[in-house]
Amino acid sequence: MCDVAYSCMHYIVNVQLDKEHVSEGLETTGLPEGILSMPEFLLEYCSALGKPWPAANWKFYVAFSLFRAASIYTGVYNRWLMGNASAGERARNTGAQANELVDCALGYISRDNVLPAHPPPSGNRQRDVSPSYESLVDASGRFVPNRKVLELRQRLIKFMETHIYPMEKEFSKLAQSDMRWTVHPEEERLKEEAKRQGLWNLFIPVDSAARARRELAAIENKHDLSGRSFDQLFGEGLTNLEYGYLCEIMGRSVWAPQVFNCGAPDTGNMEVILRYGNKEQISEWLIPLLEGKIRSGFAMTEPQVASSDATNIECFIRRQGDSYVINGTKWWTSGAMDPRCRVLILMGKTDFNAPKHKQQSMILVDMRTPGIHVKRPLTVFGFDDAPHGHAEISFENVIVPANNILLGEGRGFEIAQGRLGPGRLHHCMRLIGAAERGMELMAQRALSRKTFGMFIAQHGSFVSDLAKLRVELEGTRLLVLEAADHLDKFGNKKARGILAMAKVAAPNMALKVLDTAIQVHGAAGVSSDTVLAHLWATARTLRIADGPDEVHLGTIGKLELQRASKL
Repeated sequence: MCDVAYSCMHYIVNVQLDKEHVSEGLETTGLPEGILSMPEFLLEYCSALGKPWPAANWKFYVAFSLFRAASIYTGVYNRWLMGNASAGERARNTGAQANELVDCALGYISRDNVLPAHPPPSGNRQRDVSPSYESLVDASGRFVPNRKVLELRQRLIKFMETHIYPMEKEFSKLAQSDMRWTVHPEEERLKEEAKRQGLWNLFIPVDSAARARRELAAIENKHDLSGRSFDQLFGEGLTNLEYGYLCEIMGRSVWAPQVFNCGAPDTGNMEVILRYGNKEQISEWLIPLLEGKIRSGFAMTEPQVASSDATNIECFIRRQGDSYVINGTKWWTSGAMDPRCRVLILMGKTDFNAPKHKQQSMILVDMRTPGIHVKRPLTVFGFDDAPHGHAEISFENVIVPANNILLGEGRGFEIAQGRLGPGRLHHCMRLIGAAERGMELMAQRALSRKTFGMFIAQHGSFVSDLAKLRVELEGTRLLVLEAADHLDKFGNKKARGILAMAKVAAPNMALKVLDTAIQVHGAAGVSSDTVLAHLWATARTLRIADGPDEVHLGTIGKLELQRASKL
């Protein structure tokens, strides 16, 4: 029976050498069409060989198999350290994976139930179709990948229509007042409502959630988290592709993402700690971020150097005993003006003499640390994005505990590449939503306003422009969703080409749509009476903030030439 349990490991855990960490198995991620559930598989085996139903001892068999796999991976890792692993460089991941398999075994043992007490009825072979293979359409006829996404999308649209759009003017009014660096009380109420409706932390990918669950299991009681609130922290276990259909809806309003705890830079920062944080970092910073009790900032860009080339960064992180001392100046630290901002992820140099891409490190910095001076809020085409804000910050002999370093010294670029995939693709997803909002407002305006004796919608030039924008929007949406699918299937590195395409296409498409919408609205379009000017300013910023177009185009072109050279 131990061999049978070993053959069932894919139901429990997903282990791949080319992945840094193990992830959840088919029991959690969903069964592909035609694959039996684990109880059904065991029923087939027991029925064929006349074996008793193994419910009483199944924990032992599975845990034994997981420990067996962990010991095998430990041996592979040892051979990799000696330089003779047959899997080559891929074997470097087996050390961490061995530890995670042990954690998985201990977690499996702690479960209340792992199999039904009695085998399933032999005639019952009907199962839900896997989310990965089921296809549906929404009310507008647009394809969505599965019923779970369809239902979440419908709930999200209703939430936007009921709660977000009616509050936009109120949020904007506060953001333009003398009290703009305070949080509107309605925002906090809406966050609780989003939690109640299961629309919270939807951005968290399945694999990151799996790692965090293992890390958090040991510290759950410390934070007084009930089972339900603990599970709620990790969203709905969506893939990047599935989240794309939901993130787009949030992008229709500049105020929406933070209500669902899915706003930048928090999503990218949480993803970094989810993937690379240790237990202490997860306990101190990640849990409050996941709960929405605090917010965060990302400090990388510097005013004195071209920060699109991150090797130029000059901020110095110097080791001093059990601490690091930080000196430097950062700007465009988004989120740092928010009164709820408690932690920054700062990128600086720990060794100016190391190889070019090993000089940089990332470290967690408490915003309340002496020596941090918020010098000023910065504006984006006149918008200061209060209360979120973008700050210029100086760090003068800021002393941070040494255990705040993320992953270790010299790992900054490695972390950045892990952060840039999902986090920046989220921007592309939101831009699709912003463009849809622009199309909607533009069409409504054209159908209600007359010029020269006819509605704007009756002018042939407008109709032609509208049609071309729709074609471009739909094409960009498909590109962004395909990039998300590549990210799920192949990871950041192999998907970098199509990610770069999405990052170029999405903001440029959104700018075209929003610029035309502004033109149709006339003077109202450039005012703050509509959301168009703010959406346009945000879209224009992302041609720089997500890495300049020129860098992405360089990546795309080089990959194209590499492909051609292999023909």
